[in-house]
Amino acid sequence: MALKEVLEVVDLFDDAKVSGEQVVQLLAAYPGVTVSTQRVTTAKGGTDFVRIDIPGAAGKSTGGQARTLGVIGRLGGIGARPDRIGLVSDGDGAVAAVATALKLARMHERGDQLTGDVLIATHICPDAPTLPHEPVEFMDSPVDIATMNAHEVIPEMDAILSIDTTKGNRIVNHRGVAVSAPVLGGYILRFSEDLLRILETVSGVPAQTLPITTQDITPYGNGIHHINSILQPAVTAQVPVVGVAITAQSVVPGSATGASHETDIALAARFAIEVAKEFGIERAAFIDEAEYASLVDLYGSLEHLYVPPAPA
Repeated sequence: MALKEVLEVVDLFDDAKVSGEQVVQLLAAYPGVTVSTQRVTTAKGGTDFVRIDIPGAAGKSTGGQARTLGVIGRLGGIGARPDRIGLVSDGDGAVAAVATALKLARMHERGDQLTGDVLIATHICPDAPTLPHEPVEFMDSPVDIATMNAHEVIPEMDAILSIDTTKGNRIVNHRGVAVSAPVLGGYILRFSEDLLRILETVSGVPAQTLPITTQDITPYGNGIHHINSILQPAVTAQVPVVGVAITAQSVVPGSATGASHETDIALAARFAIEVAKEFGIERAAFIDEAEYASLVDLYGSLEHLYVPPAPA
């Protein structure tokens, strides 16, 4: 159901000169869809941030009250040129996010409009640097996490799915997609039964989960080990964030080429689409809000882990 879109986006991204403007061109013709790109350059290079807004029939963008889902394709870069030639494994999150947007745009055009708005954000960098990391090297990025969060964590999002390749570890030994527990206000909360149900429905197998630690929800650059950047949106977001990890049975570097499995990326995109359908009609809860309030009342705030968003 989303494989066609994934293949189109993979073909688009597997290009040494791909840019955010090409994503704009890919989606600009679809009715109601708003897409924009912004170039950010540092001493380490540059990247194009992309934002795609898919309006819902009762979404807040058109005066409605339905909840807005955020989908973030998290990565360092889609390429590591000139060290590596081609699309790298780390780019899977961006592919999944843009493929999700493309599928939703086509659904909207064909009359299947979701109830709530869906806001999708990622960035496009075909020549990102790499970074030493154990057990395998990471993809680095021309911009820091604070800059990514400033562009990708959008205030209108009521909850966030953060899609990221998570293959460079020995924690998840399963090929496919795994979801994390929700993170909000410095708390790692219990798994969402609704999201587990949706994942089992779209995958056809028991839900795979991603173990995370307090270290993973602290800001990058603090000298603490992180599994990867999948939960970095939670450092800034004041809404629940769930990681959607694209995983492998073996340990695969983020900078590896020829390591993207299109069917796994399509699974992540289909999961995001199905969550978007149910979240907008309040059939998919990320957290138990009453239980979260009780935790804060009993044990206090953990928002000292929170970093206020920087200006985009």
